[in-house]
Amino acid sequence: MAKQGKKYLSAFKQVQVRPYAVEEAVPLVQKLKFTKFDETVELHMRLGVDPKHADQMVRGTVVLPNGLGKSKRVLVVASGEKAKEAEAAGADFVGADDMITKIATENWLDFDAIVATPDMMKSMAKVARILGPRGLMPNPKTGTVTTDVANAVREVKAGKVEFRVDKTGVVHAPCGKVSFDTAKLVENVTSLIAAVIRAKPAVAKGKYVKSATLCSTMGPGVSLDTTAMNANKVVA
Repeated sequence: MAKQGKKYLSAFKQVQVRPYAVEEAVPLVQKLKFTKFDETVELHMRLGVDPKHADQMVRGTVVLPNGLGKSKRVLVVASGEKAKEAEAAGADFVGADDMITKIATENWLDFDAIVATPDMMKSMAKVARILGPRGLMPNPKTGTVTTDVANAVREVKAGKVEFRVDKTGVVHAPCGKVSFDTAKLVENVTSLIAAVIRAKPAVAKGKYVKSATLCSTMGPGVSLDTTAMNANKVVA
């Protein structure tokens, strides 16, 4: 383990070695913050799935009820009327092949999410190697390949979070900011957990949520009680 600073170690000592209910964990994570910037609160869930198998892939989206605390920059790749709809909905950047060329030639990535219409996906393949590893490639399963670009833009702006299990079987996702009202942050965390549970593959056997941890960007992790999660009693 890398050597930790005094402030981190001081915060770490305040975390008991036991599972916490979400309602307990959230205010503790907020209390443990020791940096000057407004840290992001993150949820990490280790799942009992093998992502090497396509039928055990866990992936989905959820619109957090209280947003993420920052406005996401949205690029919409569309033309004609759909481009106009995207602009009216508040997209930060709108274009078609010109935007794809900009990404390909300039490695331009000055955005947080991309929404594309189905007819543009053939051209989007040209930048898949750039966008894919960064989790930015539009996908029908996450609602970012759609003809309803206006609604997609509004959802992303409202705090839509995409989650996907990594190759080690862990889902990592943001829940909001440390500065949030505690009740609103609890609501966000619960909504995210519920979405991951709803995405449980039909073939998954045994304990689905092996462990869950809540932390801030720089703070120590707080273990969550997974009993209700595995009993499908998490309501959001």
